[in-house]
Amino acid sequence: MLTQTTTRVLEPSDLDAALAVLGREPVANAFVASRVQIAGLDPWRLGGEMWGWYEDGMLQSLCYAGANLVPICATPRAVRGFADRARRAGRRCSSIVGPVEATALLWRLLEPSWGPAREVRRHQPLMVTDRLPADIAPDPYLRRIRKDEIETIMPACVAMFTEEVGVSPLAGDGGLLYQARVAELVGNGRSFARLDQNGKVVFKAEVGAATTQACQIQGVWVAPEYRGQGFAAPGMAAVLRYALADVAPLVSLYVNDFNTAARATYRRVGFQEVGAFMSVLF
Repeated sequence: MLTQTTTRVLEPSDLDAALAVLGREPVANAFVASRVQIAGLDPWRLGGEMWGWYEDGMLQSLCYAGANLVPICATPRAVRGFADRARRAGRRCSSIVGPVEATALLWRLLEPSWGPAREVRRHQPLMVTDRLPADIAPDPYLRRIRKDEIETIMPACVAMFTEEVGVSPLAGDGGLLYQARVAELVGNGRSFARLDQNGKVVFKAEVGAATTQACQIQGVWVAPEYRGQGFAAPGMAAVLRYALADVAPLVSLYVNDFNTAARATYRRVGFQEVGAFMSVLF
């Protein structure tokens, strides 16, 4: 018996079905799920299209196609369907990111027409915890950044992004979209930092994605002049305390496998590896 399959752009009326797929893997899907829960499936509000993969009339897999291309609960057959659609549409994203297996296959199929990539990060451990560390006290000086402190946090955010991604977020549109994203996180009370006596950021991190099931810490950064002085672990413990108390019962993050110092810090505060992501940067 042949299975009938198809891909199509989802519409607002498909929201419940899409949320059901996203809910299968709440940790891995936290980034996209948080956007969908806020914006729904309207492309203008969501910032991109949501593609659905159907088998015998049932929605099985998703792919978010916006600034990032993100396969979600994607089977190999679904990935091939998404790759066909992406190839026809042409590259509009700045990265492909998602669980290793699906993302690796998606990139293998797209590389002949979309390549070469600027960088491919093939293994980024996905880590999660549901509790505070017993032996690391949260930094008492870490706090939420206020709305009137955006100009204080912005240079640190730009430095983190440039160091992490390899390009400045101020390129292209002059940073308008990136500044809006930082302002959104600050406005939602999800931007945290420790400042020194001169008001400069020592350590910072954001809860960049949040659902009722899980949230994701992003943008972890220590100012270069303060590195190696013991600020990272207490800072992470403090962000973790806020996240568990105010946001979600599971806290996750993903990290480059070559960043041994960060991985050690995350393990110290209780994060455990539960999977891996892969990122293709253009």
